Amino acid sequence: MKRLCAAGLLAAGLAGCASAPPAVDTSEQEVVAIINKVNNYWQQHEPAQKWAFWDIAAYHTGNIEAYKLTGNPAWRKYSEDWANYNNWQGAKSTDKTKWKYQYGETDEHVMFGDWQICFQTYADLYQMDRDPKKIARAREVMEYQMSTPNKDYWWWSDGLYMVMPVMTKLYVATGNRQYLDKLYEYFDYSNSIMWDNDAKLYYRDARYVYPKHQSVNGKKDFWSRGDGWVFAGLAKVLQDLPMNDPHRTDFVVKFQDMAKALKTAQTEDGYWTRSLLDPQHAPGPETSGTAFFVYSYLWGINHGLLERDEYLPVVRKGWRYLSQTALQPDGKIGYVQPIGDRAIPGQVVDQNSTTAFGVGAYLLASTELVRLLRQ
Repeated sequence: MKRLCAAGLLAAGLAGCASAPPAVDTSEQEVVAIINKVNNYWQQHEPAQKWAFWDIAAYHTGNIEAYKLTGNPAWRKYSEDWANYNNWQGAKSTDKTKWKYQYGETDEHVMFGDWQICFQTYADLYQMDRDPKKIARAREVMEYQMSTPNKDYWWWSDGLYMVMPVMTKLYVATGNRQYLDKLYEYFDYSNSIMWDNDAKLYYRDARYVYPKHQSVNGKKDFWSRGDGWVFAGLAKVLQDLPMNDPHRTDFVVKFQDMAKALKTAQTEDGYWTRSLLDPQHAPGPETSGTAFFVYSYLWGINHGLLERDEYLPVVRKGWRYLSQTALQPDGKIGYVQPIGDRAIPGQVVDQNSTTAFGVGAYLLASTELVRLLRQ
């Protein structure tokens, strides 16, 4: 079996397989078995017929990657059944004069990114058979949005995961250069309100910028899952962004800067606490941010944007946590912070805490680990 050490991927300072910690000395077969256990557990317990809002749609971004890796037709059908249930739409309003993009869960919030993440999965399914109906609504919505003069669509960090990859996926599907131009324009706005150039991390939104907002110990309060959304969103964008795109370097630099900053925030137990720079703000393990980080590190290593020797130890510790603590014996993924927008002191997050988006993040990390092991 092909293992991390056998693949020649030991971090600097480790002389051979005998030196590698057993918890991270995993094989492709072992990780695939975990993917099967986790995804089958989820789909056996949750119907596909659920809304197309962000929490469920984020699961499908992981499910599609698991399908691409394994070819399991039941998993593709699960996402197709979900898409059909939602008529390949997000928010369903047809009156463009009423379309909104501040927070909202109604059918009029068509341009709010939490209703647009579903377009990622629709675009992925489109690539499998090129049926134009699968991206018709996605194109209608995004092309109308791009026709407006507004650029402040991504005003919260989660939105960078929800919609940035939609732009690159629809560029791949259509060849329309405007998707990439607007991607950078909107991203540039997001950086102006959420990026901390000293910490090299993103605040969740403008409400949490230091010193107006502080952690319980007076520190900058960077929410783990919020930065997880961005780090993973950057990986997904770079997957599809043309190598000669004039702004590609800007995305690469942000990705690499975040990698360095997040490395120092990881705990020895492998997870990242909910407030990245103040572990005592909301102590204890958390899976969703950790899984997004591990996925992004793996993607960066696999695509030559992150140095193996520097970042494989981060992956090893992260995977040890994901496979030994987050993963429950029945296949449930635990320790996922519930829906929210910040690290909350005193909030209970335990082995029974699970969500659709947490499972999606876990599937992203584990599928990308298999790709590393196959190199």
